[in-house]
Amino acid sequence: MKAIALDSYGSPDALRVADLAEPKVAPGEVLVRVRAAGVNPVDWKLAAGGLDPVMETRFPLIPGWDVAGVVEANGLDACEFTPGDEVYGYIRKDWAQNGGYAEQVSASVRMLAKKPAALDWNQTAGVPLAGLTALQSLRRVGVGAGDTVLIHAAAGGVGSFGVQIAVAAGARVIGTASERNHAFLRDLGAEPVTYGDGLVDRVRALAPDGVDAVLDFVGGGVAEVSVPLLKRAPQGARSARLASIADGDVLGLGGHHVWVRPDAEGLTELAGLADAGKLTVHVDHALPLESAAEAWRLSQEGRTRGKIVLTV
Repeated sequence: MKAIALDSYGSPDALRVADLAEPKVAPGEVLVRVRAAGVNPVDWKLAAGGLDPVMETRFPLIPGWDVAGVVEANGLDACEFTPGDEVYGYIRKDWAQNGGYAEQVSASVRMLAKKPAALDWNQTAGVPLAGLTALQSLRRVGVGAGDTVLIHAAAGGVGSFGVQIAVAAGARVIGTASERNHAFLRDLGAEPVTYGDGLVDRVRALAPDGVDAVLDFVGGGVAEVSVPLLKRAPQGARSARLASIADGDVLGLGGHHVWVRPDAEGLTELAGLADAGKLTVHVDHALPLESAAEAWRLSQEGRTRGKIVLTV
């Protein structure tokens, strides 16, 4: 099968088009013919060795943890799906090697759900990691109806899902973004504010009594800056309604450091929101599989609105 691979840790330039063996399908897994694969910052961070302290990586490495495709075959005792089923998933295994930047991939049924009918293949491939990250972060801080939540990097891949999921839950969302993304955030249901100096005052102008929860999807110290905005958190008191996916120092503030987990039930929930018209996916770039290096360079620039995907 055709795949994108690396032979050692490296930059986007180290990616190569490879002809590799069809993946083995273990018990409890299915073989998926990939139609599109999502691109996430963790892909190129893993390839650069950034996850080496916490995760084993084996070479040749096929990157990619987000896929959308069609079931081709079942492994032993994998009765949840049948050949021909359209599925999608966040397919992170215990070590990194056989990812989704390929024509075929094997994946546990615990990591897959039926594809949302309302989304095309490219949109669907953009959902799993980012959508589950947003969903699990919102759950961790208990966002629900009537809450006011501040979401940092609200126009990005994770943030745009966080906005929509929170709005669907009945929450009010204030989202940080650059000026060029403010109209985009309003369309998603958020009230936009700009980054930078004066952020606390700008949020206070919208929410004089503070916010119920804060989600940091960008890092760079915004979690700490946001602590005074949390209700019942005077002078930096600790709050369990603070979460970050990008700043481990949030633990010292009494918050949560979220690392997304594969979750078939969560994917089913996200598909339901999409099919109900409450969640959509903005695909900023859809590139052919062979252009994976270009996709990584676009991701590294940090100016993507929504998602980048590879078509297979």
